[in-house]
Amino acid sequence: MAEKGKGTYNVVVIGAGTAGLVTAAATAGLGGRVALIERGKMGGDCLNTGCVPSKALLSSARLIAQVRRGEAWGLPGQEPVFDFAQVFQSMRERRQRIAPHDSQERFESLGVDVFHGAARFVSPREVAVGDTVLKARNVVIATGSRAAIPPIEGLQDARVFTNETIFDELTEKPLRMVVLGAGPVGCELGQVLARLKISVTMVQRGRRILQKEDSDASDAALASLQADGIRVVLNADVKMVTRQGSRTRVWVEVEGRDREPVDCDAILLATGRVPNMEGLNLEAAGVASTPHGITVDEQLRTSQRHIFAAGDIVGPPYFTHVADLHARTVARNILLPWFPAKVDHSVIPWCTFTSPEIARVGLNEEEAIKRAVAYDLYKQPMAQADRAIVEGTEAGFAKVLAAKGTDRILGATIVSARAGEIIHEFALAMKAKIGLKTISNLVHAYPTYSEIARKLADDLRKTRVRPRAQALFAWLYRRARQD
Repeated sequence: MAEKGKGTYNVVVIGAGTAGLVTAAATAGLGGRVALIERGKMGGDCLNTGCVPSKALLSSARLIAQVRRGEAWGLPGQEPVFDFAQVFQSMRERRQRIAPHDSQERFESLGVDVFHGAARFVSPREVAVGDTVLKARNVVIATGSRAAIPPIEGLQDARVFTNETIFDELTEKPLRMVVLGAGPVGCELGQVLARLKISVTMVQRGRRILQKEDSDASDAALASLQADGIRVVLNADVKMVTRQGSRTRVWVEVEGRDREPVDCDAILLATGRVPNMEGLNLEAAGVASTPHGITVDEQLRTSQRHIFAAGDIVGPPYFTHVADLHARTVARNILLPWFPAKVDHSVIPWCTFTSPEIARVGLNEEEAIKRAVAYDLYKQPMAQADRAIVEGTEAGFAKVLAAKGTDRILGATIVSARAGEIIHEFALAMKAKIGLKTISNLVHAYPTYSEIARKLADDLRKTRVRPRAQALFAWLYRRARQD
């Protein structure tokens, strides 16, 4: 066994987020010699500043909201008593329970050599970390992305948070918060803050929130945010922030209106992501990139065939499960370069974990129209699912797009409690090329939220019964009554 840092590694992985960790574990598990370099915390964005802490906070905020709406469950509605700092501490404790899965100790136990520090290329097959230069047969760049900071005058003088700072640095409850951006991060955290009794104003540059969703889905999310007391300003921009003592004033510009001041105690930036490429010295490796990330082909190879990139660093979609998919593809292509696998983004489910959740897979209506794809639409309100009614969560709907005249699923959108769980039935059906008729024939346990999938599939069967067939059935029933 070669000394740590000496000799040649099968793979040097830069970045210990999801893409880097899965690549390292898979390669080491198959007998490869792996070096893993991380300049920050093991686990990357998802564990430390993304999916894990945000969903922990969402869980606490959801419970607080349920207490307020106690009458919906036959209980007295009341203002819940909670300690703001303790809610955040509970989130950190739950995050810490997951952290050992991504720890240095675990990966060293798998045989991975872990190095802490900033990585930089010395040559196409050499990566330096500190004074140590690692030689590699293959390199995987998995350095992720970070929150984009918009060029707003005076922003540097305000109390500003991003997803990278809010979970650990927001220790005292502000009375007022401005959230810039109404994508998934802005909507999720905005709803959390509002439910923790913070006055929230959300500023969105576009004409609606969650712009990648269909308008009926984003409208449902907007109604939910407004019900929690969030003020949402659409078609708006912020060019200037001023500070007077402890007061921060955000100047909101809406087309056709005078500039409006919004006073707050803090600002949350949720205005997009940028790739972490600084300091890598990609030029020394001959790796091509753009401002949006590292350029890769369908096999996730860069302009150097032995160097791969995976996860957020290659650009959107910025999902943990996409980083996992990339890592599995890269690990296979390194081990079996003669039988390369292509990364497939065609069936990628995603979910925004607001209340209600918004989940989708494949095409939505607006995409289908834009691409001139002919489709049949089947839509059901969640109130058609008895489980949603008895749980008091019947707000929302589910809809599926099928190729015109067939039962082949093109995509599905679900707005509902537990939508992130329900969507996988459609994702699996699309991946396995299973049509709506098969879902209609599948016995679903009663009462469950997933029954909505069968009800949607049943709609297709109803539309397929032709007038001539209906007339035949009616004749058969008349004959049966006469016998």
